[in-house]
Amino acid sequence: MIALLLSLLLPLQVLTDLPREWKWTSGRDFLPVMEEKAPSERFPVHPQGAQNLTFSPDSSLVAFTREGNLWVVPSGGGAERQLTFDGGKTVYNGYASWVYYEEIFGRGSHYRAFWWSPDSRTLAFYRFDDSEVPMFPIYSPFGQDGKLVETHYPKAGEKNPKVRIGFCDLASEGIVWADFDEKEDQYFGTPFWSSDSRSFFVPREPRIQNTLDLYAVSPSDGGKKAIYHEQVPTWLDWIEGMLFGKDGLYMVRSFETGWEQIYYLSYDGKVLRRLTEGTNWRVSLQYLDKKGNVYFTARRDSDVRHTLYRLSPKGVVTPLTDLSLDVSRVSFSPDGSHFAVQLSSLTVPPQLWVMDTERPGRKPRLVVDTAPKAGGEGRGQIVRLEQDGLSLPGVIYYPDGFDPAKQYPVHVDIYGGPDAPQTRDRWVSPERYRWWAEHGIIELIADCRAGGHGGRKALDAIYRRLGTVETEDFVAWAQWLQSLPYVQAEKIGVEGFSFGGTMTALLVMTHPEAFHYGIAGGGVYDWMLYDTHYTERFMSTPSDNPEGYAAARVADKAASYRVRPGSDGSVMLKLTHGTGDDNVHFQQTLQLVDALQKEGASFELMVYPDGMHGYRGYQGKHFLEENRAFWLKYLKDGQ
Repeated sequence: MIALLLSLLLPLQVLTDLPREWKWTSGRDFLPVMEEKAPSERFPVHPQGAQNLTFSPDSSLVAFTREGNLWVVPSGGGAERQLTFDGGKTVYNGYASWVYYEEIFGRGSHYRAFWWSPDSRTLAFYRFDDSEVPMFPIYSPFGQDGKLVETHYPKAGEKNPKVRIGFCDLASEGIVWADFDEKEDQYFGTPFWSSDSRSFFVPREPRIQNTLDLYAVSPSDGGKKAIYHEQVPTWLDWIEGMLFGKDGLYMVRSFETGWEQIYYLSYDGKVLRRLTEGTNWRVSLQYLDKKGNVYFTARRDSDVRHTLYRLSPKGVVTPLTDLSLDVSRVSFSPDGSHFAVQLSSLTVPPQLWVMDTERPGRKPRLVVDTAPKAGGEGRGQIVRLEQDGLSLPGVIYYPDGFDPAKQYPVHVDIYGGPDAPQTRDRWVSPERYRWWAEHGIIELIADCRAGGHGGRKALDAIYRRLGTVETEDFVAWAQWLQSLPYVQAEKIGVEGFSFGGTMTALLVMTHPEAFHYGIAGGGVYDWMLYDTHYTERFMSTPSDNPEGYAAARVADKAASYRVRPGSDGSVMLKLTHGTGDDNVHFQQTLQLVDALQKEGASFELMVYPDGMHGYRGYQGKHFLEENRAFWLKYLKDGQ
């Protein structure tokens, strides 16, 4: 058992002869549908053109999609059976439309949108109709004639895919459709089956994502029953990471206290009970034992460290790990009697502990210390910015041989997107900071209020006005840096990718007195050009919030960026983007480039042909080397 736990947490080179993957099923009456994973090489059958091969729970059948239709085939080989017949170029049965793949199911789903019932008799699936969703072309320059990739990508204010939810009973012919109106402007979240296969639970949100309902749907007749309702003035996230008990589920929500709390919801919807109090955030439910104890990780006693806690049936929350160390990974044994946990901090390298859940007073065992001991210079330190009543954290790394009597340039690493904190008191590889330390540059990783450090109240401040209060927070960080005697006040650079690219461009273009140099990668420079589900969650629709969209449009700030040919080099913005990016389209950077050119501005640009949202291989290597050359040129005057 202990070896099994260790195999989940230790690097492969530590325990090469142990299983690399493990899925436990004991103690759970309800099955999360997204757990079904298996690489294609594990399957005894390989239908031509099949996508997302997935075993039935009893392993007798394999389901898959092909050309927009849903199929099954006996796992031992035999005739294929087609379950749907209307799939095609714009209709997909069991295969997700792009916006669902990216924003709801996640890229780990590989577009899969079908789910086996626990008794292996029924396949539930989502049917997507993209016929009214605009097509966005992505051009690849390779080959004699190039290539055009067509993606049905709904941008803010445009039409979403229509979705139906169907059930295929493999013992009969035909499809039973759930009682939802596909013409309504709505989203459906990741569903899950009941353990008795009699109910299929479907979350639903309207297009303005401030309301969430959970329905129990009957696969026999498609009838639905509402069992949970939630509404807030701003936006709601999907219910994810639930634990399933005999009579109800445990979930994490933030609507009631302004912080994340754990709730119990009975499957019939008659009982909803809040189980925790306090300033919890980033709560992740881990395990439910036979006694009804809920194990979870959260930022509860610190906003920069995750701790593992046990919540008793009486509502008592007990920390199980050292509050001064951060929990990065947790794994429970199949019977729940033990768990392994990996702990570290910025100055304490990773340690692997094994603990006894049935005898909580028993001394935990330190099994492996997987990293070299801390030593030398340059380890990170937590720093704080007091801003509008909030304490915003960051991590600062000092150069080798740091002398507070000298002055150093600064590189600031940011993201800034909603509920995506970057600051964490855990061990990072020396590769993360050594280059900066060796080249005499202070490195700061900074968060803004959108990172969730102030709970829902701080997060809600960005609603309908992305890029405003976040900019204020990052400018305050720059002003704090400029107040330090050992910082070169005129040599502060900023870098970010995706939402971080958006923020970087905004900062350099509108606040050159604070941030003098920046590298903005893969950024959204006009929210009208980004997808419906993500954008409208925070900004509402363009017709409902035209002022917010206009205020957030980075391309409209080109006139404020006053770097012209022959400038003294005291301010410079560099843009990078991959032309194959299917998430944030290259169109975003092209339109910003056009706006800057109209203003006669000077800037740098690096394009990665067919590069996706994040550069890999030779492109990633080139990106790193070019960026380092940029920082030496502008922060170190070419040294």
